[in-house]
Amino acid sequence: MSQETTIEDPERIGLGLKELLRIYVRVWPHVKPQLLHLIAWLALTALIGSLVTFLALVEVQIMNNKILLGEPLDSEQARMFFLDSSYVETDSLTDEQRMTLFFRLLAFLLMVQLPFMGIAKPVGVVYYQAWIAQRINQHLRVTMIENSEHLSLRYHSHARTGEAIYRVYQDSAMITQIIGSWILDPIEHGIYVLFSLFVIFLFSPLLGCLCLLTLVPAICLIAWYTPYFQRASWIARQTNSNLTSRIQEVAAAIRVMKANQAEATAIGLFDHDSILALDKAYYLRRGQIFARIGVAIMLGAGSIVVGYLMADWTVDERSTWLAGAVALVGFAVWDLGAYKAARGHSGTVFHWSNFLMTLWLRCQDMAVGLDRAFYLLELEPEVVDAEDAAPMPAPIRDVTYDNVHFEYESGKPVLEGVTLEARAGTVTAIVGATGSGKSTLTSMLLRLYDPDEGSVTVNGVDLRAIQMDDLRANVAIALQKNVLFANTVAENIGYATESASREDIEAAATIACAHDFIEKMENGYDTELGERGGKLSTGERQRLTIARAIVRDTPILILDEPTASLDAETEHEVLSGLAEWGRERVLFLVTHRLSTIRNADQIAFIEGGRIVEVGDHDTLMANPDGRYRAFVAAETDGAEAGEGTSP
Repeated sequence: MSQETTIEDPERIGLGLKELLRIYVRVWPHVKPQLLHLIAWLALTALIGSLVTFLALVEVQIMNNKILLGEPLDSEQARMFFLDSSYVETDSLTDEQRMTLFFRLLAFLLMVQLPFMGIAKPVGVVYYQAWIAQRINQHLRVTMIENSEHLSLRYHSHARTGEAIYRVYQDSAMITQIIGSWILDPIEHGIYVLFSLFVIFLFSPLLGCLCLLTLVPAICLIAWYTPYFQRASWIARQTNSNLTSRIQEVAAAIRVMKANQAEATAIGLFDHDSILALDKAYYLRRGQIFARIGVAIMLGAGSIVVGYLMADWTVDERSTWLAGAVALVGFAVWDLGAYKAARGHSGTVFHWSNFLMTLWLRCQDMAVGLDRAFYLLELEPEVVDAEDAAPMPAPIRDVTYDNVHFEYESGKPVLEGVTLEARAGTVTAIVGATGSGKSTLTSMLLRLYDPDEGSVTVNGVDLRAIQMDDLRANVAIALQKNVLFANTVAENIGYATESASREDIEAAATIACAHDFIEKMENGYDTELGERGGKLSTGERQRLTIARAIVRDTPILILDEPTASLDAETEHEVLSGLAEWGRERVLFLVTHRLSTIRNADQIAFIEGGRIVEVGDHDTLMANPDGRYRAFVAAETDGAEAGEGTSP
């Protein structure tokens, strides 16, 4: 299990304007498929927002000046509420007229304003926005997984699984928020701010200028805080990513942990990562609160000054600036209605400006998250198809390794000058100590890795010149680590082989000596397995894995420790079935089990990344100083020693 995690120096972490713009550009390919929906959303938002704002202005003016104070209506207002000229051509509305106007306004609110405010906006705008954002996030996640799948095992062998999970699940989710927070919300609420500023300027240019001046110091504070937020966000996300990795590692190593009584150690490591993640998330939120308080104080002071001036002008009943421009709603002078309307619009400016500044801070966290998510997209796959890649040659006659060199890390070779030929109709056993490079060698047949030097060929054609999908469709592999799913037995055997019929699945299970125990299960091939095949023994899981490889019916089959968990009798039956099935195929066995090795047509003994001996069992055993003979002697002595100490 990994030791305590460390955090990279945050001083070098930062996203300048150039990097933020780059993130915008990277977002575009995922937004583009939803472009028409975004345009429709913007049009809907603008339409509903304009109507709601207009209706609110009418409501405020009618209620405060006409119904409460009895002022006559303008001709446009009378027509809007279907009233005659007596409501216009009078010095003051009568009590009966005011009551009639009140009921007309109430009906107007119920029949016009309520549908827009209570239904159209939340359903037509909010729901539609969420639907668009989730579709964009889905596109990003699928793209991340696709790119991750195309990375070679050189990357996956060294990356923490939890790190990738956090990037795909959590960091990628920022695209749903960043679309709203960087594009949709700023447009929507920016329109509100600009429209309200425009109305305030109509009331008084001085008020408009004061509102703008109040925003300047608040914007400067936010700009000063931005680098801090980016560093704090990056650290918080890394610590949470480390915590996700820790959870995954504990879950994967639960048996080893219990067997070695390491529960206390695991809990200690988890506790350390959990507290660290909590602390860094707290520091991020604390800084955001301090910044919001500072902005609120500045905007609040501006709101008080603006409110005082409006109240003073209302008492003096001063004329509004460009009174004719607001004649529709009747605010020619500063009266109670004008005061409330202007107060409402100044409140809108300060409220939504505060919201947009806070949104900017949240956007820094989102940008950092997306920057981490795009990391997986920016990794270039090492193993890719050549531009002129050709289909897999058929029929397959031979597979050849020619002077293959490979290393995971520079200066640490895994394979050095490996040369080997395997012909169709033969079984080649790859034998060697743990860490000698056996699995790496066979993984190259699937192009999970490409050689650093040398080549792997089929019928003399370099694998790098063959279409990767076609290559992998012609090579099957059964790994020592049995990976099964919580599906039926048949679905597990036919996994990734959609064309396999029930007869094909049963035939493969028969070759792998799995048919008999499957038939004894409660529902036979339709029996649901537990997670990772927990209902089966290790040997049964291994035979299902072998059957899964066989059902693909490929001309090349790789079995990595195929019979390690089988008893001698079952092993003999499985190998006999494989030998009969593979008469025209190339079979590779990666193993150290002597009973498996003896029946191979040729044995390649690998040591220190080099194939030091090749031949059948008898030929290699005939060399008294051979490395294979020494290996067999060591294995035999070990087995005899084990038998001697057994009860």
